[in-house]
Amino acid sequence: MDVFWWVVQALLAVMFAMSGLVKVVQAKDKLAGRYPWTRDFSTPAVRLIGVLEVLGAIGLIAPAATGIAPMLTPLAAAGLAVMMALAGVMHVRRGEASGVVVTAVLFVLTALVAWARFGPYGW
Repeated sequence: MDVFWWVVQALLAVMFAMSGLVKVVQAKDKLAGRYPWTRDFSTPAVRLIGVLEVLGAIGLIAPAATGIAPMLTPLAAAGLAVMMALAGVMHVRRGEASGVVVTAVLFVLTALVAWARFGPYGW
């Protein structure tokens, strides 16, 4: 079962790293096509969200893989779950059904990783 959680963590890390890097690197105007919500947020806020996603992605893998402070892995997953819960609320308020679905899936997966790594499959 541990392998399953590693696979889920790796997939989540890739998704959050890619999404976060795009928000950090690309101009806000270019992001509006992919992420319509960015029109309503300031550039520093979009960049901060991107940085938090990248840090969360690193936190899903690096602490557990290196054995240095592995308790940071479930904390990173919990932090990402909170971000996804807040993002879900934002998408619901904006009426973005596709954003709600993707965010809900990411929320469930990050919450499950946090539960698993804090509990029965932790270090």
